[in-house]
Amino acid sequence: MKRERAINAAVVLAMLVVPLWAWMADEPFILTLATKVAILALAGVGLNIALGLGGLVSFGHAAFFGIGGYAMGILASHVQSYTPLMEWPLLIEGSKSMPVIWVVAMMASGLAALVIGALSLRTSGVYFIMITLAFGQMLYYFAISWSAYGGEDGLSIYVRNGFPGLNTLDPVQFLLLCYAVLGVVLFGAARLARSPFGLALSAARQSAARVETVGIAPYRVRLVAFAISGAVTGLAGALYADLNRFVSPTMFSWHTSGEIMVFVILGGVARLFGPVAGAALYILLEHLLGGVSDYWQIWLGLLLLAVVLFARGGLIGTLAGREVAHD
Repeated sequence: MKRERAINAAVVLAMLVVPLWAWMADEPFILTLATKVAILALAGVGLNIALGLGGLVSFGHAAFFGIGGYAMGILASHVQSYTPLMEWPLLIEGSKSMPVIWVVAMMASGLAALVIGALSLRTSGVYFIMITLAFGQMLYYFAISWSAYGGEDGLSIYVRNGFPGLNTLDPVQFLLLCYAVLGVVLFGAARLARSPFGLALSAARQSAARVETVGIAPYRVRLVAFAISGAVTGLAGALYADLNRFVSPTMFSWHTSGEIMVFVILGGVARLFGPVAGAALYILLEHLLGGVSDYWQIWLGLLLLAVVLFARGGLIGTLAGREVAHD
């Protein structure tokens, strides 16, 4: 564990040094890339709760990512257009406050994960994968047909939402805010993994039958973990929409689900900082190779194949050697 902690510390240091250099060198694009890494890493941490701890291979986490994004877009658009979200039976207005939007995004995506999980977790293996994928695609096509909020064209937000005491339009302040959110969620994920609930979830992943013999229902444990996972991914979706000041149906697409899973696999499944390292590596490859060729995903595919075949622990696991994961 000492080696993995050192690697995690190095990842944190790199995430601080790179933006600091970009700020001193007046490179706002690099600051934006660093912010994107933090937000996508947050989505990966959400998936890692279900995949790394619970062994739930979900290919529909874009559903929760998109719900979080649309929660931001809908709330902010009603403030932007000076129209209430609902007038009857209660007057509900939109919001430009990030804390309010985050709470709504996490509640909406967590509730959706609870419903989807309640149905999907009755199956396992490839059937679970396909059901989660189907729910994500259902929401994708619903968003395309939802003309009230842009439909296929998406929805633009002209001014970034606010956070008390901060100027979120300043790239550095928004970056630090995203880093703070990521840090809080990573701390929570670490505590969750070591809690009795996390140990029960890990045990259910290894042997559901043995967990049942001691009076713990694997279905309920997995369902709660799936809901928590969805809520965290929804929070990432809200931040991502705020970063771009734009939300579109592509946030629901299966490509997005695949990318989130790639972050986790590249960095290391069940490794606390695996999604962070994976997201950073993905964005780095996209930035460096994307300018060379439009087909840079070929090299990403080869790297992913190498990780699956020869480095099952991902980047963090390979560097940590034979040390066990955080769970």
